Amino acid sequence: MMASLRAFPVLYARDVELVAGFYATLGFVEHFRLPGADGAAGFIAMRREGGAELAVTTEDSPRMLAGVEPGPGPRHELFVYVDDVDAAMAGAPAAGGRVLKQAADMPWGERVGFVADPEGNVASLAAPVSAP
Repeated sequence: MMASLRAFPVLYARDVELVAGFYATLGFVEHFRLPGADGAAGFIAMRREGGAELAVTTEDSPRMLAGVEPGPGPRHELFVYVDDVDAAMAGAPAAGGRVLKQAADMPWGERVGFVADPEGNVASLAAPVSAP
């Protein structure tokens, strides 16, 4: 029997618990965890209603598993749909993140704002623009 086909991003983090906690404020819920070598969280898999998934793992993981060195600075942009962009952005600092660019209505019909997670990775927060 073939395994379920799916894909999800895996974020590299110095502090797995902190970064996963940030994404929990955006509606992701932990469903699987592995300890790291030091006993702290080494891998946390998360899901959101609707089937979206992501995982956060230690920066040592790509070194050990693939023999590659994770690069510095932002390593991805994660586009996350939320119910209220402005409220989600306002909550980012309390979760260890920071606002990069305030939300604005885009010509394609979405309100989009940009935040950084606790380690500087970019998360675009979006929602459809409400009808007038």
